[in-house]
Amino acid sequence: MASKWKFLGLSAVLWTLLFLSLPHWLAAQTNTNPVAVTNAPARSSSATNLLTQLTERADVLTFGLDRFEPLRTPFLGNPLWQYLASLIYIVLAFYVAKFLDWLTRVWLRKFTGRTKTSLDDQLLELLNGPIKVVVFVVFLHIGLSIFHWPPLAELWLHKAFVIVLAVSLTYMALKVTDVLVNLWRERGADAEKGMNEQLFIVIRNGIKAFLLVIAVLVTMQNLGVNVTAAIASLSIGGLAIGLAAQDTLANLFGAVAIFADKPFRVGDRVKLDAVDGTVETIGLRSTRVRSLDGHLVTIPNKTMGNATITNVTARPNIKTEMNLGITYDTPTEKVLRASVILGEIYRAHPLTTDVWVSFNKFNDSALNIYVVHWWNGVEPKAHLMGMQELNLEIKRRFEAEGIEFAYPTQTVHVRTK
Repeated sequence: MASKWKFLGLSAVLWTLLFLSLPHWLAAQTNTNPVAVTNAPARSSSATNLLTQLTERADVLTFGLDRFEPLRTPFLGNPLWQYLASLIYIVLAFYVAKFLDWLTRVWLRKFTGRTKTSLDDQLLELLNGPIKVVVFVVFLHIGLSIFHWPPLAELWLHKAFVIVLAVSLTYMALKVTDVLVNLWRERGADAEKGMNEQLFIVIRNGIKAFLLVIAVLVTMQNLGVNVTAAIASLSIGGLAIGLAAQDTLANLFGAVAIFADKPFRVGDRVKLDAVDGTVETIGLRSTRVRSLDGHLVTIPNKTMGNATITNVTARPNIKTEMNLGITYDTPTEKVLRASVILGEIYRAHPLTTDVWVSFNKFNDSALNIYVVHWWNGVEPKAHLMGMQELNLEIKRRFEAEGIEFAYPTQTVHVRTK
């Protein structure tokens, strides 16, 4: 508790010193640039212009120290009050960052905990660190700008400030993108979300790539780089890369076609030429299918987009056909009885529908009874276990009725002279 009050007290003292110096800063602004007062409303809307004014006019944010004659004594090319003011800014930067951390943990977290959505909690957790870095760097830069540096040192100080600030702001933008896309995914996902997961990954990475490009261009411009010439060079290089990467682009467009048309999803069983297996991943370059014998097959998206694909999982049920042969010496009544038994067995099962049973033809060695039905389900293992149950019941019922299954036989007649 004591450390808490000590922290709050020191923070109050430093903030008081800062506010005491503001009138002096405003007066300096008015005296040195009268036009600035007239144009203030138009420029005050820009946070960048305000930050530039603060850093460019950092020498007037003196905390009133320049009013003391002993502190105007020069030391290593700068008056003593500048060293003291810079030290105050450095300490102030540290304590402002600590104050933001305390404010986040004590007050803002209580507020976000009362809301129903988790979006504000995630944003607060992600932005807490970067915001403290930005505030710390801004105050530190103002403190260091009080000194009169050599031109080269001042240039590198400005570049370092721009780079650190750009990295922090870009990091915040990327983290906010993650949170917003995840929230969109949670609200828009349906029961079959295999494709949605891949689509959201592509959208998230695309937004991040766009933000990174914008951040790099803005940073380069603030560092004095000719952005127009850089973009022109990238355009020529991009054309050469595009010509050399036609297959990659074809695979990329194939992925877009898969995402848009949705012929299959992750987890579906598909048949493609000689490949029969389950889709494991759908990437920007290729689709990976786990074959029935366990091999992982990688298929370019260009091939997937142009091929005829059979989605086995998409079928609503499984059609099953069976030809069952009984011996030729079976009486007609038992043939009819066998058909009735088969119909009863299949219709009694809870997962079979549309059962058809017919004594349809005379085979070479058997009287053939044709059975067709639809299995309500697409899981292969469940279908196999269900067929086993049905076949065992058929065998039990036929044995009880004295109906014999046929097998290939030949009768040989030997003629003797």
